[in-house]
Amino acid sequence: MFNRRQFLRNSAAATAAFTGLATLTGCTRGSSVTVDVAPINLVPDANGLLDLPPGFTYSVISTEGDEMDDGLFTPGDFDGMAAFETPDGLTLVRNHELHPFEFEKSPFGPDGERIRLIDQTRLYDRAEDLSGLPGGTTTLVLDPATYELKRHFLSLAGTHNNCAGGPTPWGSWLTCEETTDRRGEHLARDHGYVFEVPAASRELVAAVPLTEMGRFRHEAVAIDPGNGIAYLTEDAYDIACFYRFIPNVPGQLAEGGRLQALKIIGENGFDTRNWDRTSLRPGDSLPVEWIDVVDGHNPDEDLAERHVAMGAAHFTRGEGIWFGEDELYFTCTDGGAARTGQIFRYVPSSREGLSGESDQPARLELFIESPGEDVMGKCDNLTIAQWGDLIVAEDGGGEQYIRGVTPAGRIYTIARNAFSQNSRYSEFCGPCFSPDGSTLFINVQSSPSRTFAIRGPWRDLG
Repeated sequence: MFNRRQFLRNSAAATAAFTGLATLTGCTRGSSVTVDVAPINLVPDANGLLDLPPGFTYSVISTEGDEMDDGLFTPGDFDGMAAFETPDGLTLVRNHELHPFEFEKSPFGPDGERIRLIDQTRLYDRAEDLSGLPGGTTTLVLDPATYELKRHFLSLAGTHNNCAGGPTPWGSWLTCEETTDRRGEHLARDHGYVFEVPAASRELVAAVPLTEMGRFRHEAVAIDPGNGIAYLTEDAYDIACFYRFIPNVPGQLAEGGRLQALKIIGENGFDTRNWDRTSLRPGDSLPVEWIDVVDGHNPDEDLAERHVAMGAAHFTRGEGIWFGEDELYFTCTDGGAARTGQIFRYVPSSREGLSGESDQPARLELFIESPGEDVMGKCDNLTIAQWGDLIVAEDGGGEQYIRGVTPAGRIYTIARNAFSQNSRYSEFCGPCFSPDGSTLFINVQSSPSRTFAIRGPWRDLG
């Protein structure tokens, strides 16, 4: 249906080299994968921003507060992001995880005076004082040869707490609201939706919620380029589900579809968290089925609770997700016995979403479970490198790192956030690669937010 090769290139995702993970981890329940940790070898940054391995360099391509080409300010709290090839050049679409009253980080200025520069009919929502909500997305167009910033502008506005999301095979970015705030005293509309932003758009797009993809604390989305099915994580504490959305028209999410929650076959409410007891060990692989979501608009803020009671698998704080070659990986930030993170692998059925699926069920595998923050501190956003490794951003409690994970489960360190404010280190967000795999783009979320381009001998790592 979709061109898989184009999708992998547009989203700077994995090539066929990633099938090595399928070979390694295609094991049965009861097997194990041992976490092997490479020693940290980073060079302190003279500028105090980003410590990197020997031979690596970085440049800062965007900083919170910069004036953009549309006359607005670069909003703060950079988060999820993806890279695309567009007619204008290499294009990044980037989230801003801002709450309604973070005016000091708003694209419209602290007093909202620059909201007059945009077409206000394209806002999804406004605060009660008629100021524009600061959340949304920005688009950055880079020179294809040097990756220097050529143009940047606000591309989605009037949304709330845009955390992560994911690229589509047809060249757009899905941005997710990580909130379930409702229309009321401070908001004119309900929030907790997914919105679509075409990467090739050259101006602010109209914000249209994809309501049938559910209203919950959305984190990230990954699309199977073979059939257009979307997989969604939920960043809810203690109890969350893992979802899929089967579109009525593949490639046209606004046309609606069926939202479903993952269930382990033969196990009602199977607890994947490993908090109180070990239900899964790394390498364990379980057959799954899917149950239809009831009332996905979530009027009582209990979507996960209701569906776990109906038999859906019980996750915690689902975060980043990325599609590889015929499989996907997603993180649960505080899963595991140490509550410092899990990475799951999902292998779809050869009949995914079709009749006969139950005869050839998909499988869910626990790929990695972090034994502690010194190994991997609360894995969050992730992507897949062209040479086959997972690239994982941390959101832990202390120093923040970017980690790599090889197909054999070896964890190594790519970067450290060297900048702190009042002894606090901001999280990394939005890892994604240039189409040729030479450059990793990554965000540091705050104090201030920055987008980095990192280059170096990638295949020497791990």
